[in-house]
Amino acid sequence: MSYDGGPFAGWALQPGQRTVAAEVVKALGIVLRRPVTLTVAGRTDSGVHALGQVVSYDGPLPRLRSVNALLPDEISVLAAETVPDGFSARYDAKARSYVYRVLNRSQPDPFERGRALWWPYALDRDALDACAALLVGSHDFTAFTPTETSHRRFQRDVFSAAWQRHGDLLEFRIEADSFMRNMNRILVGTMLEVAQGQRTGFAELLQGAPRAAAGRTAPPHGLYLERVRYA
Repeated sequence: MSYDGGPFAGWALQPGQRTVAAEVVKALGIVLRRPVTLTVAGRTDSGVHALGQVVSYDGPLPRLRSVNALLPDEISVLAAETVPDGFSARYDAKARSYVYRVLNRSQPDPFERGRALWWPYALDRDALDACAALLVGSHDFTAFTPTETSHRRFQRDVFSAAWQRHGDLLEFRIEADSFMRNMNRILVGTMLEVAQGQRTGFAELLQGAPRAAAGRTAPPHGLYLERVRYA
């Protein structure tokens, strides 16, 4: 028995409609002429984009051109390769990287609509950088996931976290062993509040504070699953 998997990119489909995973399963089933069960490296909230999602399944490699011909324009399979028996795109992942994009200027950009959070307010860049620096290491992120949750472990190991500016775009990149539901979006929403001078005490939130102590949840359309690392 072999597991074959590869990365794909997908813009978020509209909430309440089809999902990216379901579209990939359907296309693979048609091409391979057999049912397919996917294991996904990272589950994302509805409305979140993926630049480098990875999936695995038990079966032969497909012809990528055939799969992509059946997928909607928002999704593209980038590569596929054979991996050792028992490989799991989810459980064998060593780290996952996300980026959150913020358009920080007074006027909106129609080309970034649905792809970046428009934030027309002044931000303290030093405050953003200070918050990001505090994230690196092992912390209790209870404050950054909904109270009603199935998570049993709230500690996560963050390998890197930083804000970068590219013109009017601010990008927050973070890599960790794994993430909880809404974790990145709540982190971004809270950091933006700190950078506006609306709150202090960010460090204390990383010590197991309750969800109510953290800030608002940033909308999903600014968030991208950027990469999944296996080594």
